[in-house]
Amino acid sequence: MKDAALRTATLGMGCFWSPEALFGHLPGVIRTAVGYAGGTTPAPTYREMGDHSETVQLQYDPNQLAFQQLVELFWQSHNPININGYKGTQYMSLLFYHDEEQEEVIRQVIENRIKQGYDQPETRIAAYAAFYPAEDRHQKYYLQRYPDAMDKLTALYPDKQELYGSTLAARLNGLAKGYTSMERIRSELEDWNIGSGERMEMLELLRRIKW
Repeated sequence: MKDAALRTATLGMGCFWSPEALFGHLPGVIRTAVGYAGGTTPAPTYREMGDHSETVQLQYDPNQLAFQQLVELFWQSHNPININGYKGTQYMSLLFYHDEEQEEVIRQVIENRIKQGYDQPETRIAAYAAFYPAEDRHQKYYLQRYPDAMDKLTALYPDKQELYGSTLAARLNGLAKGYTSMERIRSELEDWNIGSGERMEMLELLRRIKW
């Protein structure tokens, strides 16, 4: 699918390492990145984050994965009451909407959750403004803990940013955290819209990785 047809979701659930792996393992998520958003500090970094928060940004295929599913998983997977106020704004619960449609979906999900007995979330909900990618050492954090996997991916994606932005790295980061399995990744890869040669190269790479 061309990037123009993809949709973007931007959210914060505390430390951004685990949420990137959580959403990155989902079929329909094309790429993930961690970074900083929600504040006004120019050019934030991990050491000088200012009033921004740790955030995950996703590009996803709306034909495979609905924004509603992402929002529901967002609230199922963290407790904003325990996050807000800890370390200032660094670990805030945040949910941004990129258009009016996303804003309406968020409202509907909140209403449904309240009907199910959940409290009104303390999550900060706001219109998307900007996202500042975090340093390389934070991208695909769990995958980077496996040097052999990174070495083999580097052979396939010599450009580091292409590696971190690949769907394969997103899935393997989810695998490294325990959210998915190699069997599921192999099965899904068979349906990816890529050439047969590229598919065989990826399957061979998966076979050769030493975890």
